[in-house]
Amino acid sequence: MHNSLNSLTSIQSEINSEKVNIIAVSKTFPISNILPLINANHIHFGENKVQEALEKWTEIKKDLPNIKLHLIGNLQTNKVKFALPLFDYIHSLDSLKLAKKISDEQIKKNFRPKIFIQINIGNEDQKNGINKEDLEPFYKKCTEEFNLNIIGLMCLPPFNKNSQPFFLEMKRISQTLNLNELSMGMSNDYMEAVSSGATYVRIGSKIFGERG
Repeated sequence: MHNSLNSLTSIQSEINSEKVNIIAVSKTFPISNILPLINANHIHFGENKVQEALEKWTEIKKDLPNIKLHLIGNLQTNKVKFALPLFDYIHSLDSLKLAKKISDEQIKKNFRPKIFIQINIGNEDQKNGINKEDLEPFYKKCTEEFNLNIIGLMCLPPFNKNSQPFFLEMKRISQTLNLNELSMGMSNDYMEAVSSGATYVRIGSKIFGERG
């Protein structure tokens, strides 16, 4: 049986930095696989579907309010009302329509999640995200008009290319907006992300094993 806690400990040793938060991406895995990490006081967990997260985490978060849940998948506007206040972090803000919906909902729920703007760093047609040249006005509108708590930027680099140049570009872009947090790097490239300034890495299979 795959030992998720050993895997997490090994990754923590490899990264060796208190500045980097490891999000254990627990999507599709049952709570039984996740409990060893919870019992070892790991607090950052990632899910990519709101419905699955509601079923899995609602009760646990009531009992363990220190757990921080990250929505790392695409968030549809009709799911925002269910995502708040379950998710402490949203990594995939990619449109003004979504920004407005989160803004309205956070007033209703009296809860402001921490939010990353998703950047389409490779300018890929098939990927969600804000283009680099549109980022500054988008960020301004999100913070000034919608009162969103934007803490940083997130990216998914092109699948078949070296990630590092894209991560370094993300670091440069974040500095132009004085944003301190960067969500980038997954199981296959988290060390490149860390060396480029990532403060949150999203690791699934390297912790939990391959999904069935």
